Amino acid sequence: MNDQQMVDVLEEVWASIERMGDGLREDEWKRSTELPGWSVQDNLVHLTAIEAMSLGRPWTGHEAPEATHVRNPIGQSNEHAVDSRRSWSGEQALAEFHTVTRERIDGLRALDEDGFGADSWTPAGPGTVRDLLPFRIFDSWVHEQDMRRAVDRPGDLDSRAAELTMGMIVDAMPYVVGKKVAPPDGSTVVFSITDPLARDVAITIVGGRAARVETAPPDPTVRLTLSGVTFERLACGRVDPAAALQAHDVQVEGDDDLGRRVVAEMNYMF
Repeated sequence: MNDQQMVDVLEEVWASIERMGDGLREDEWKRSTELPGWSVQDNLVHLTAIEAMSLGRPWTGHEAPEATHVRNPIGQSNEHAVDSRRSWSGEQALAEFHTVTRERIDGLRALDEDGFGADSWTPAGPGTVRDLLPFRIFDSWVHEQDMRRAVDRPGDLDSRAAELTMGMIVDAMPYVVGKKVAPPDGSTVVFSITDPLARDVAITIVGGRAARVETAPPDPTVRLTLSGVTFERLACGRVDPAAALQAHDVQVEGDDDLGRRVVAEMNYMF
């Protein structure tokens, strides 16, 4: 996708979040999500805070009380932002989200080639505005799914944002298998991902390095069968790996020990 097409996708996922939020009751905004300590509203406010920072208006001056779910300086910064709006209603938080994201889209629409190539922060370190956009789509879609699961309103699972996010997670799996699990040479791990976002992802170890292969072998060392939702939740740390295995949300065929080790190490994206 070119730069403006990426902006299209960002606008689409933000519009999907707004449509979901338009119908929420106040008790639903305050409902807990799979992110410890965060409500549906907190997830939304987090997205607003990041875009305000990208507009050059970081939220400062508020300090959240200490919380057991905050484990590092980035988490503390995020907590300060979401706590600053916890006294607000969900309707107020959604209105601010609309205003800030609309301004952000308008600014991105005005950029030329040099503008997209300008220096920018990214979660992976210094980069450009162009580099940042996929991360913002990823983060927005993942938090959208956090919110939707909490209020039992599934949706946006067949969008371009969903496909981009799934692609980024899949791209991380060779690292998970090759570096974090490090099975012996010749091992092949296949993720058989069912709907939504169905696909097979085959990773083989050759010369100590993990690489994707186009065609999954019929008899891999281990095959992990799981839904696209479970794949995303495991990769983003939304579900305990042992709990997912216990609930049979992941089916392991072949080398059971290797399969369980891969599931245990899948959380790499957050």
